[in-house]
Amino acid sequence: MAKPNKKEWLEPKRKEIMEWMSDERRRTGIGRAVNAYTSAKENALKRLPELEEMRKEVRAIKERSIAEMDELTKITMDSVTEVKGIPYLAKDMCQAHSIFSSIVGEGKLIVKSKSLTSEEILLNEMLEENGNKIFETDLGEFIIQLRHEKPTHVINPSVHVPREEVALTFSKLLGHKVDPDIPGLVNVAREYLREKFCNANIGISGANVVAAKTGTLFIIENEGNARFVSNAPPVHICLTGIEKLVPSLADAFKVVQVLPPYATGVLMAAYVSLITGPSKTADIEKTIVYGAHGPKELHVILLDNGRSAMAKDPIFREALYCLRCGGCMYECPVYQVIGGSFGNNYFGGIGIIWSAFTRGEATVAAAIDACTKCGRCKEVCPLEIDTPKMVEHLKQKLAKKGYIQSQHKKIRESINKNGNPFGIKKGIK
Repeated sequence: MAKPNKKEWLEPKRKEIMEWMSDERRRTGIGRAVNAYTSAKENALKRLPELEEMRKEVRAIKERSIAEMDELTKITMDSVTEVKGIPYLAKDMCQAHSIFSSIVGEGKLIVKSKSLTSEEILLNEMLEENGNKIFETDLGEFIIQLRHEKPTHVINPSVHVPREEVALTFSKLLGHKVDPDIPGLVNVAREYLREKFCNANIGISGANVVAAKTGTLFIIENEGNARFVSNAPPVHICLTGIEKLVPSLADAFKVVQVLPPYATGVLMAAYVSLITGPSKTADIEKTIVYGAHGPKELHVILLDNGRSAMAKDPIFREALYCLRCGGCMYECPVYQVIGGSFGNNYFGGIGIIWSAFTRGEATVAAAIDACTKCGRCKEVCPLEIDTPKMVEHLKQKLAKKGYIQSQHKKIRESINKNGNPFGIKKGIK
């Protein structure tokens, strides 16, 4: 096996991490978000003591669902077909791109709600190469898109951008000065994106959870943009990972109750959309016609892209239980310092595992050494996912393949040869 090239896997990430560590602007943005999140979550959990038992129920639901993931995928596709949606199963990024290209075509105006799954497969880049115009409508994603940056958190993608920088970004967009007043900044995005929803040819969303038996998509949000995206354009495309599938509506509702308090510190999200097929009406002679006020077409793309492989591994399977609340990142001492550089297309300790399976192990080989395995992520996770154990297991796999920093290699060799990590030869005191 060829030795990994450090210029490819180590040096770029090392440079990126150093840039994050020296960037006070980013640290300011993350610091403000951490303080706000911690206080809000603590208050929400105090007011919802029943979540302590419910989160354990959700853990059990996820365990069963991942064990039955292949079967649930088939059930979901049958259910979506039954309600006149069009289901697809994409095994990898290439298949997902092919499916999207066949649906979207060229020259379309597209509005998107927040979807880390779409970031995972580089969807925007592919669609733009085909001549389509895409507008991110989640405020954080909109900011990131304007700044030509990548998201740095699963819930708050622009968490590293303080209000002062947002104001500068919006000033450039509008051609006049915008003050760093947060309500005012939110209003800028509202006004700018309003007509895009109405004129778009296609809306693309993700889903937080999917009830397999009914083919129902659950979209949880606070801004209301995902509801526009999934309702205003004539075509709605939902992209979601197969790990989001649960058997029933009852199971899905339990996930819905647990996610918002841990994700954003609210008792319940402002909007929870349940979508089962395209819009329809039977008001004239009880004859069903599809495409009333909402979309005429609903396409549901179920993405594998490494998830099946993850499910088959007894150690890494647990990563599929993740609800994407993102709370572990705010609580992680490493993430607070190096932010979105801690990972690749997903972030934090759990993101290391997800990136390894969805983008390849080499993409996280350098970032994995940043994890201290302090265990804080497991303590605050609503499903008690043992991320440190998975990180340690992945690190061992990477080391065996040659992804090891020179300092660590010397320490390992000294331990094996001398019985100590200090390079002191045996017999020397």
